[in-house]
Amino acid sequence: MPVRVWASSLRAPWGPVWVCSSQKGVCGISLRGGKEALERDLGSRRACDFRTDPEANRELMEQIQEYLTGGRKGFRVELDLWGTAFQIGVWGNLREIPYGETRSYGQVASSLGSPGAARAVGRAAGRNPVPIVVPCHRLIRGDGSLGGFGCGLDIKGFLLALEARASGGPRSKSQKRRGS
Repeated sequence: MPVRVWASSLRAPWGPVWVCSSQKGVCGISLRGGKEALERDLGSRRACDFRTDPEANRELMEQIQEYLTGGRKGFRVELDLWGTAFQIGVWGNLREIPYGETRSYGQVASSLGSPGAARAVGRAAGRNPVPIVVPCHRLIRGDGSLGGFGCGLDIKGFLLALEARASGGPRSKSQKRRGS
């Protein structure tokens, strides 16, 4: 039996953002690519019955708007994540990266007990169905460069700059320990 999924949209500085939720929680966010791309992605993970409802995801859409203006640092919504055990573990770890900070792919791999799995962490982050809520934009390369982001490096840069302004400057885990 297909999972019923409700889709809603809001405007972000770069264009429309689509949000999808099941009865269990938020299951998809498209920062770029539109509703059809989000439906294809979710449909590749599970059989879905999509419905458009502008009110269905109001709570999260309001939280995203607050986040995009620098007024919110985290999200309070139930999630319905569809992925492998490793992917879900990576996504959970990403949710622990504090607002305004970054971690390298290698740091996340090490924190999961798999220090050689930086590329696997990157692949799992690339399959993250709920960017911003699971903040994969806070993942960077070990050399401090941006790395990848499925929604586009322009959006990743925007989100990191937003968080840096709202929190007083970008910090990595290693910078935080040194106190800078």
